[in-house]
Amino acid sequence: MITATPDPSTHTKTLSLTEDLILMLLNEESGFFYQVPGWALSCTISGAAIAQLSLLSRLHSDSDSLILLDDSKTGDPALDPVLEEIASESEQHNVQYWVERLAPHAESIIDRRLEHLVEKRILRHHAGEFWTLAPNTGQLDEYMVSREGSVVDFVRTRISRVIFENEIPDPRDMIIISLVNACGVFGYIFELDEQSRARIEFISNLDEIGRSIATAVTQSVASPLLQHPPLTKRVPKAPLRHLLFNRHMREGNLPALFADLAARHGPVFEITPPFQKERTIYLAGPETNQWAHKHGRMYFRAKEYFQKLEEIYGVSRSIHSMDGADHFRYRKAMSPSYSREALTDRLDEVQRNAHAHMANWQVGEDLTACTNMRELMNTQISPLLISTETQDIINEVIDYKVRALNVGLLKVLPDLMLKTPKIRRNARTVAELIARVQRTHTPAQRLGKPRDVADGYLGLNASDPQFLPESDLGVPLGTMLMASMYLGDQLGFALYALVTHPELYERVTAEADALFADGNVDGEAIRPDKIDVTHRVLMETLRMYPIVAMAMKHIMNTCVVEGFELPVGARVVVASTATHYMEDIFPDPWTFDIDRYLPPRDEHLSTAYAPYGLGTHACMGFRWSEVQLALNLLMLAHYFKFELGAEPPKRLINSFPSQSPSNKILFRIVEQRHEFRT
Repeated sequence: MITATPDPSTHTKTLSLTEDLILMLLNEESGFFYQVPGWALSCTISGAAIAQLSLLSRLHSDSDSLILLDDSKTGDPALDPVLEEIASESEQHNVQYWVERLAPHAESIIDRRLEHLVEKRILRHHAGEFWTLAPNTGQLDEYMVSREGSVVDFVRTRISRVIFENEIPDPRDMIIISLVNACGVFGYIFELDEQSRARIEFISNLDEIGRSIATAVTQSVASPLLQHPPLTKRVPKAPLRHLLFNRHMREGNLPALFADLAARHGPVFEITPPFQKERTIYLAGPETNQWAHKHGRMYFRAKEYFQKLEEIYGVSRSIHSMDGADHFRYRKAMSPSYSREALTDRLDEVQRNAHAHMANWQVGEDLTACTNMRELMNTQISPLLISTETQDIINEVIDYKVRALNVGLLKVLPDLMLKTPKIRRNARTVAELIARVQRTHTPAQRLGKPRDVADGYLGLNASDPQFLPESDLGVPLGTMLMASMYLGDQLGFALYALVTHPELYERVTAEADALFADGNVDGEAIRPDKIDVTHRVLMETLRMYPIVAMAMKHIMNTCVVEGFELPVGARVVVASTATHYMEDIFPDPWTFDIDRYLPPRDEHLSTAYAPYGLGTHACMGFRWSEVQLALNLLMLAHYFKFELGAEPPKRLINSFPSQSPSNKILFRIVEQRHEFRT
């Protein structure tokens, strides 16, 4: 019998065993772990926690039982809850029992370890819940790594030497090898031959702790009863009338509609639209949001949802329909183009363009919450994204995309609605837009000019024409200006919130006047701590009037959510913003209350607040959006005084293809408060 020895991390500055394991399992191409099924990963992580406690002399395991040696706290917030639960049980159980019982702790352990690795600048966290290795400048010596290497190189090199160079492993490495082997992913990390596979099996059986835990993990993972619980509940079917005759549906408020349906039928329910055979299952609740955010990548796929839209635009695929490693690669390549810095570096230009457009507005004029706000945004967005003037065609480009979305994605209109004379003309306008971008993005034309988003797409095409071929540029180049629509619509909702809440309007105006007292501002001025009221007004606008209320996917792997089994092939709607109108999360959700976002309430600090989506397909440019929305709302408050130009319509929101303010909401300019300054 091999007894536990003290963990070397107790007297050196190496990473913990669970952190080493996470780094071993990290697949940098996909930005997440190698595709270990959810239950298998949970069992592996809980097994690693047991192993680490064994190395810390808190536990001892043999073939029959796991024995508690010392229940004193380790000081590790990831391990202490595990130790506490083991200590709470008076009866002894074997290792497999504890691996399975502690599996629900795995998500918390992973979160804490990833957070710690990010804090140590070993990993970098990307929007959409992706992680990659970060430059370890200043941290390498602490983790005993040469400046030519990285922490993950150190971990994998150490393990590879044990496997391929027959170095003598210590107990810690034996356990890591045992657990990675139990996951079945060594073949993705190293190139293995028969000799190296035999070596892995030999090492996996050397240490009793590692052997017993790896065996427990393997047995737990192999059990079909654990992967597909037989006692799943039947997904309740919501009558179609609960959808069609719901008052929130009539008002166009999809988040409130989904919240109401969830209150009636629970967080998982099914609605079968007329004339459709495909099952559509809705997820609406805080727990389903959390589940989709963390685990959706393993079970949901976007390909089928976007296939028809891509056919309309004549492309084979787009970032919207990609999942896994390709999706992450695309996001990683384009993220710098959509970053906060990409906007703030050109903030003077943005303000000049906005001023030039607003200078045409007249006192007494009525502006629409939808069309006019989109045009204001486009004067800024078009130069930033494609360095091309498009104000003459923006409405036609948006009209075409809206029709394409309604036909191709939501399928609320038949295909023939793409063949009307107006839409055919708009299709030609989209082709003209793409041609304009290509004409103005030759090397000579772009020389010495700031890099825009189109440069990012064209650069990706040039660097890897197989990954992003020219034939697939139609979606990114032809739909980029939809940012003008989404940001313009959100700005329209925000201005509506101000003019209907005079006290908040005064506070935002005061912030705006202070901000622009000396002329144009830079990016440092547009930060939440410096524009606190404006920032919270926008947060509450995003809660009550989110532009994208849901995400539609198809189920590619059977999964169990909240006790309900979701079958392969069904369509799933993640109604992520339903929680925005749930009383237990946002009390009195119909009240526009910006104090929700102050301590101790902090009602937004969970995945229940999801205005930019969840998981891997969350909005890539949300930091950009936050700055642009804040800047524009502050400019409107500083330069003009608005009031409602007419009684608000009963239906404030147009629901499809995304939520937008009704054009019947009018803002009357009653005063120009300041002259435009640079």
